[in-house]
Amino acid sequence: MYKNNLPPHTVIEHITVTVYGGNFMEQNVSKSVRYYLIAGLIFTAILGTLSHFFYEWSGENRVIALFSPVNESTWEHMKLVFFPVLLWSLFMPPAIRKAYPSLRPALLAGNLIGTFLITVLFYTYSGVLGRNVSFIDIAIFFIAVAAVFYTARKLESSDRIYRMQKLIAALTILLALAFFLFTFLPPDIGLFREP
Repeated sequence: MYKNNLPPHTVIEHITVTVYGGNFMEQNVSKSVRYYLIAGLIFTAILGTLSHFFYEWSGENRVIALFSPVNESTWEHMKLVFFPVLLWSLFMPPAIRKAYPSLRPALLAGNLIGTFLITVLFYTYSGVLGRNVSFIDIAIFFIAVAAVFYTARKLESSDRIYRMQKLIAALTILLALAFFLFTFLPPDIGLFREP
């Protein structure tokens, strides 16, 4: 682990902030990270909920279909978490990005976890019960969103996640491309079928 949980290129900045009474600045940035993550959770919950209807509201627009569910399959519902979080990660304030360089990869790692958690939880509960229950499906969405931001908070200062940022970015891009492709050419397996 790096000194003070910071990658080497931020240690000098950290020392400078500490020497010049930076404790105040550090606490403000730390609070800003909390607010950024809480706002992101709310943003994702709202946008994810609304995006469930965007395709229908748009008159089945093919561009909207890339980012919003086009049917009730589990695969399409994974978009409800993935794209809002991806969008939110692009709006990270520069001060937070500079002070916490691991935060964006942590958020994207959380996004991958939350997105796939939808599948795991859905097939686990529906396999046990033998049927789908709408309020459980809705609860799974909110659990997945919470998992994204919980993961980001836990990994925000991780040097390991910082070193893995290229892999995380590559997996995020690969999943986005898979969503684009399988929106129009879904394989004939259960994940892509409507329950």
